[in-house]
Order: sequence, then C-alpha cells, then structure tokens
Amino acid sequence: MNDGILDQILGAVKKFTEIGIALLALGIVMQVIFGTVVPFVGGDIISHVINIVAMLGAQGLVGLVAVGVIWAIFTR
Repeated sequence: MNDGILDQILGAVKKFTEIGIALLALGIVMQVIFGTVVPFVGGDIISHVINIVAMLGAQGLVGLVAVGVIWAIFTR
C-alpha cells in the first residue's frame, strides 16, 4: 500500500519537474525572440541561468560534481 502512494508522489514530482523545465525553456525562447523585457516573465532568465553556470564553474571540482548530480537526477 505504501509503495503505491510513494509511486504517486514520485510521479507527481517528476511531472512538476518536467513542467518547470518546459516553462524555463519557454521563458528562454521568449526572451531570445522578444528581448530582455518580456512583460509576463518577470525577470532576465538567461542572465540567471548564466550566473548559475558561472557559479558552478567557479567552484572547480565541487561544481563539476554538482553538475553531475543534477544531470543524474534529470536523466533518471
């Protein structure tokens, strides 16, 4: 019985993650098409992604391990 509930929770988390990634991709595409000021996006998504990548790159091996963990989570 608990396995069914856990599977439902994991399925919901995976769906929310997919929705979040799709919205992030949509925001990036809209920002590329319309410029940095997209009225309903609410921020500069591309610069935020660049800053995250720069922070991970500045951390050296720890950043590389973090990228590996994130990649493993998203490709499961």
